[in-house]
Amino acid sequence: MSPRKSAAETATTRTRIIECALALASTDGLEGLTIGRLATDLGMSKAGVIGHFGTKEALQLATLDAAVQAFRLRVPARVVGARPGAERLARVFEEWVDYMQDGEAPGGCFLTSVATEFDGRPGPVRDAVLAALSDWSAYVTSEIRAAVEAGELPAETDVDQLAFELNGVALAADQATLLHRDPSVPSRARRAIGRLLTPGDPYGRQASPLTGERTAPSRG
Repeated sequence: MSPRKSAAETATTRTRIIECALALASTDGLEGLTIGRLATDLGMSKAGVIGHFGTKEALQLATLDAAVQAFRLRVPARVVGARPGAERLARVFEEWVDYMQDGEAPGGCFLTSVATEFDGRPGPVRDAVLAALSDWSAYVTSEIRAAVEAGELPAETDVDQLAFELNGVALAADQATLLHRDPSVPSRARRAIGRLLTPGDPYGRQASPLTGERTAPSRG
């Protein structure tokens, strides 16, 4: 066997392991990952599985990295062409909510669940989760600032506070989807996002950041 072929096969096997780990961790959590379960599901030996990573923690970090990349492709990458500011903010949060609903994330938003799982556990995994969420916060705050500069939001907008509230909508949507199985989550989340991005009309008709049209709030 040539070294090149061996390296390619090793990379393919490593990818298979990570994909399987991500599927399992999405419902069982990163701590719920076991080498034995992965080996059984993949038809490999335990030594064969762990040999690609060295430690369970390294496997967890690789799985987390794969989840972060998947989120970036599924959520922010889909709104690259949207106008910076309120339009892109509205669309990216709608994509996040849709991501929770469409079956790609059976355990809800992976990053949200892992953040809850590791928020009180110091170590490399928590650090990696924090770094990923810090990148997301920077993305959101940059779009809020763009909206302020474009006059879509008031000049006195508290950028960090608005980012906090928008993220809060997504977290509430994730819980309502998983725990309550509430079918009204997408519409409620869109109303909340529109309300936050429409200053001066918090409980009346909502103006869509996408169209500018005002509609009566849903009662469903």
